[in-house]
Amino acid sequence: MAWYDEAVFYHIYPLGLTGAPKENSYSKPEHRLNTLIPWIDHIKNIGCNALYIGPLFESVGHGYETTDYKKLDSRLGDNKDLTDFVAKCHEKGIRVIFDGVFNHTGRDFFAFQDIKEKRESSQYRDWYCNVNFGGNNEYNDGFCYDNWGGYNLLVKLNQRNPAVRDYICDVIRFWVSEFDIDGIRLDAADVLDFDFMKALRGTANEVKPDFWLMGEVIHGDYTRWVNEGTLHSVTNYQLHKALYSGHNDHNYFEIAHTVKRLYEMGGNRPDGLKLYNFVDNHDVERIYTKLNNKAHFIPVHILMYTLPGVPSIYYGSEFGIEGKKEKFSDASLRPALNLDDYKNAVNNNVYTKLIAALGRTRQQSKALSYGDYKELKLMNRQYAFSRNYNGESVVVTVNNDDSDYVFTVPAGNVSTYIGALTGEKVSVSNGTICVNIKANSGEIWVPLTDAFTGSITVDNSTVETANKATATPKPPVETEPATHSAAEAPKPSAPEKTLEAAAPNTTNNTSKTTNADKAPSAKEVTPIDPAKELAAKACDEAFEKGKIAGLQEAILAIMEKNGPVTDQMKRDVYNNEHHDSLINWVKSFR
Repeated sequence: MAWYDEAVFYHIYPLGLTGAPKENSYSKPEHRLNTLIPWIDHIKNIGCNALYIGPLFESVGHGYETTDYKKLDSRLGDNKDLTDFVAKCHEKGIRVIFDGVFNHTGRDFFAFQDIKEKRESSQYRDWYCNVNFGGNNEYNDGFCYDNWGGYNLLVKLNQRNPAVRDYICDVIRFWVSEFDIDGIRLDAADVLDFDFMKALRGTANEVKPDFWLMGEVIHGDYTRWVNEGTLHSVTNYQLHKALYSGHNDHNYFEIAHTVKRLYEMGGNRPDGLKLYNFVDNHDVERIYTKLNNKAHFIPVHILMYTLPGVPSIYYGSEFGIEGKKEKFSDASLRPALNLDDYKNAVNNNVYTKLIAALGRTRQQSKALSYGDYKELKLMNRQYAFSRNYNGESVVVTVNNDDSDYVFTVPAGNVSTYIGALTGEKVSVSNGTICVNIKANSGEIWVPLTDAFTGSITVDNSTVETANKATATPKPPVETEPATHSAAEAPKPSAPEKTLEAAAPNTTNNTSKTTNADKAPSAKEVTPIDPAKELAAKACDEAFEKGKIAGLQEAILAIMEKNGPVTDQMKRDVYNNEHHDSLINWVKSFR
């Protein structure tokens, strides 16, 4: 067992959160990183025990065109600021991982500058891929080279060059000795050379016990990257897509099918692949923006915290803020926030209260970190599963329908369960529990023991606030594309914002309740009949459509990450509905 096996991550994009200028003037340090120190207590208070922060190091603009791997970006401060920040995190029991941008550098990086100056005689000419002094580019360098994603701003490192490999491994050693970090998230890991990643894993094993390597990977067989020789984990984009579209389409089959595939991908190990689970980040729209029914914020996050994997919250999403991709800019996904605008959010903001309760629940239940996964019930709008570890059985029930639903599902060998979110107690009868789950909500049922007697619960309003819904959902609010910098971005609404303002409401406050289903026998849990086979076929077809949409989204995310994408380029992506062609398109960015 390592620290990351029980981690609950908070994710910060520091240049955005601190309101740093979009372009680096390379002037004297501005100590913006110090403004994040109050966030450390906030991170702790919402039940997170790990922080992924980055990019951090000197760069030209958005942080992924690195100028100096050993110097904190001057827009954020100096190295002492970063050392002190990590130390303060550690004092609060929060582990810290940095963003490692090792696939490419910026054009201001010393090796590239040397090539520009000395051309063929530069000792660094082989530090980059396919440098050709017979070519040229839009910068009129008098030579060309391989890049990342089609952007010559990002010069692709030659990871097969031993000098490059040794340099990057020394950077990792420097980050540990200078800043005492606990791991690294590898940017663009899906295009990193595998032998290069093996060298990084060797260095990780050397520098610190349980040093964690997590990679940014969009699609594919995750076991290619997650194994004993390369990385410990990768970003779970497959589950990310399923979580929001599965709710928008009222299709829990898509989520369950994705979980099953990922679980099988990990060899059906009890705790799976330990993938990095998220519902939004600095490259994709906020989950609150993507959900058609804002009340689904609750079941989405319950699943994200309880399904196999390591959960992560992107800064600001715990407040329920919006974030929509803009044309030619990700600024709205990376806003400047003032923590003072969210005072007492853990008590007053229904979203923050939920996230805090989920974080505490996750940390107090070993089954949610190490337990196996067993599907108990699956319908389009209702889903239940259990996580089981060392005799502890946790049952999770979620409901995306606008009416309450009564679940009868198998339970563990205990007499009483307690709802981690509501504090409701329910007795086990004939090996099952019968529980009413509110509309567009869910619950985590844990065995009632000394460790779970209400200390992790929140009041019923956390769940019930979401269920004062009308039959007719309000249309999504259209927002104008922002034209200001992150520092000038308008403040998101204050923490008194609740789901009542955004979620559909029932015409009266009494939800229609379905009849309780019969307690299933062992045989009834997995019936085999023609209707189910047809449902499974429909699920497979829906999943295939979901994969196409996910691949299209991934390609656009890669293309938009570092440069403008025209409407014609977008049409070309959306008009391609061929799975193999889209896979090859993703691979072409290598």
